[in-house]
Amino acid sequence: MTHHNRFTPGLQAGYDADLAALEAAKHTWARTPVAERIALLNAVKDALMPVAEGWATTAARKKRLPPDSPLVGEEWTSGPYALMGMCNGLMQTLAQIENKDFLKHLSPRELPNGQTAVRVVPHSIWDRLLLSGVKADIWMQRGVTPANLKRHAARAYDIAPDKRVGKVALVLGAGNIAAISPLDAFQKLFLENQVVLLKMNPVNDYLTDYLRAALKPLIDRDALRIVKGDGAAGAYLTDHPLVEEIHITGARATHDAIVWGTGDEGARNKAAGTPRNTRHITSELGAVCPTIVVPGPWSAADIRFQAEHIVTQKLHNSGFNCIAVQSLILPRGWDKGDRLMTEVARVMETHARREAYYPGAEARMAEFAEHAEGEQRFSRGPQVPPCFVADMERGDTEWLKQQEVFAPALGVKHLDGADAETYLRAAIAWANDNLYGTLGGNILIHPATIRKIGRKRFEEIIADFRYGTIAINAWSGLGFLLAPVPWGGFAGATLDNVDSGIGTVHNCFMLENTERTVIEAPWSPFPGNLLSGRFTLLPRPPWFVTNRRQHKIGRLLTHFQYKPGWLKLPRIFVNALLG
Repeated sequence: MTHHNRFTPGLQAGYDADLAALEAAKHTWARTPVAERIALLNAVKDALMPVAEGWATTAARKKRLPPDSPLVGEEWTSGPYALMGMCNGLMQTLAQIENKDFLKHLSPRELPNGQTAVRVVPHSIWDRLLLSGVKADIWMQRGVTPANLKRHAARAYDIAPDKRVGKVALVLGAGNIAAISPLDAFQKLFLENQVVLLKMNPVNDYLTDYLRAALKPLIDRDALRIVKGDGAAGAYLTDHPLVEEIHITGARATHDAIVWGTGDEGARNKAAGTPRNTRHITSELGAVCPTIVVPGPWSAADIRFQAEHIVTQKLHNSGFNCIAVQSLILPRGWDKGDRLMTEVARVMETHARREAYYPGAEARMAEFAEHAEGEQRFSRGPQVPPCFVADMERGDTEWLKQQEVFAPALGVKHLDGADAETYLRAAIAWANDNLYGTLGGNILIHPATIRKIGRKRFEEIIADFRYGTIAINAWSGLGFLLAPVPWGGFAGATLDNVDSGIGTVHNCFMLENTERTVIEAPWSPFPGNLLSGRFTLLPRPPWFVTNRRQHKIGRLLTHFQYKPGWLKLPRIFVNALLG
């Protein structure tokens, strides 16, 4: 971990100067015409492309991946690709901001529970080809209807440009996934008309120069500054008189320290409901995310594929994800449960051999082992820490349900259920009532089981699942990569019960009053799904840790997002088929 940036008077003067420049430009930025914003986003794409390779390979090296590892693909997709995709999404929306015409291409529908869902993926022909079979709906909060949807979109653009008032926002960056920090900054810049001081996290501030280069068009406009700094620097900036709003991606403890203070003072402030820091603060704070495995007619191929899926949900980025599964819920007595876990162990040993690079991981895993009783250790090969697997019904069960470990550790919970529907309802209730956080939840369920329950009834059941992103036969982490969907905890968190955070980011269609996202993907990969009539082009999703070509696909997809075109598709598909 780099601590070359201890807080010094020189750094303080630099922060003050940066904030003064942002303060002076904040209203100008808020009043920047739409055409100029589109041109700026285009300029960001042009500036990003030449540094994308260096960005992805540097991040992979810092995470101790061998240069030829397919896992380098993670650094492409969750870095330059995600940022490029957001530029495209925002440009499309801004190009049709007049009368909010971009909404005409979205299809809202009423859900069985009366809420409105808006289908945002697939949106383009490219979505249909590259994310074939993947669907994403944004469920709006109650009171938002197809008739009034316009009133709940792009509200910052309802104000006449000459009447707009800017603000200075502080974004405290995340240390794990490269695109988080710039995408959080884009939320403030383009959806909220605020200028941004982005403070990088010390864990990945090696990206600073790449981001400064990629986002130079915004820096030149004094809409953005990117700085390094440690915890003391963060404390100085969160209290700075020129900072008007704050967004943080990180731990609940950091959020509470900013809002309420630390130690006894923090506890007293929280009890009295008197925040130490009264600025508007939004956040994304992680969770003990569940994956519910629903019993059904799983074939041997299904078990193999879904084991790869579960391992990806756990060990993408070596397990250092707020959205990583940490609670695997299984049906007690299911005849396929043991085979599934055996396969999970096999996939981990074969495909997830990577170091626990994130600072503090060893201590957190030791703490997990201390609270678990008789935990298993799934080997990930020589010289690599194993994945700890604990029975959530043994040991300190309260701790296991409430502590996000942020490391290669997994809790397993077995639940009863007379049939699939009863079990699914029980699993949803257990996750809602017992697990910390509301960021993302996953459900792995055979299509025949959904048909048996009935589609309408299935939607009624998942309406009770209180998570910001719900993934059905997908990983909720996919929601992070999809520019159209909002990213954050389930709507309704408050400062004193912050759960997985307040507010959302991403969301290139700029929908407001969203409640959650529901993503659904095909059950089985190509070509197996041809036989069942369920079609998808991708044999193995490029974000799977088992994809042998994801380093090539990630680069190709980033180039595709830069300048989409039919001629780029064959190479993507060839690599996808070989993955």
